[in-house]
Amino acid sequence: MAVLTDPISDFLTRLKNACRAGKEEFVAPYSKIKADIASVLKEEGYIWNYELATEGTRSELRVKPRFTDKVPALTDLKRQSRPGRRQYVGVDEIPRVLNGMGIAILSTPKGVMSGHRARKENVGGELLATVW
Repeated sequence: MAVLTDPISDFLTRLKNACRAGKEEFVAPYSKIKADIASVLKEEGYIWNYELATEGTRSELRVKPRFTDKVPALTDLKRQSRPGRRQYVGVDEIPRVLNGMGIAILSTPKGVMSGHRARKENVGGELLATVW
């Protein structure tokens, strides 16, 4: 198995590839931040559900992308903050993705949340990704 330097990017790439390929489910190695990102995506309607599956000593995250008439809810996404170049935003700098048609995912002191919820709670943080 290869060593990953950016597991969040790997998770988002698996999600994008599963949506484009029309897969009903994909599996990714579990971590708490990936589960939090999946929770935000579920709240915003980009995935149906996710669950933690433990097989032996390994934990996996099983995610079911959302499709409507075989068209994925997720069109595309972009990883913003990377391990080599972190991108932090204040509450006034949180981007509006496609004029409100997409979401920004932030890691804040109050947890991982969408951009509009972070604006509501008046908190900034690390801009993880934008999804549309």
